[in-house]
Amino acid sequence: MKTILVRPLITEKNTNLQESLNQYAFEVGRDSNKIEIAKAVEKKFNVRVQSVRTMVSKGKKKSQMTKKGRFEGYRADRKKAIVTLHKEDKIDFLGVID
Repeated sequence: MKTILVRPLITEKNTNLQESLNQYAFEVGRDSNKIEIAKAVEKKFNVRVQSVRTMVSKGKKKSQMTKKGRFEGYRADRKKAIVTLHKEDKIDFLGVID
């Protein structure tokens, strides 16, 4: 079974998107497509999805110096999805704090 929704991305920019355009950002599995992402969001959060946009960001090159020498490598590639919901639907990731 492949993982479709990995985690929600909660940043200042994504919070502004949620408030103004009702769009939510998720990190998704590299092999998932837009239809699978839309169905997974609708099932998990009980909302209506209008559109899905995806993007793949390549991993950055990283190097590290240790006592035994220098090591170089890359971070993992990530795939993100921006999901636009119906204007009446909302997702509450954090819950209401009283």
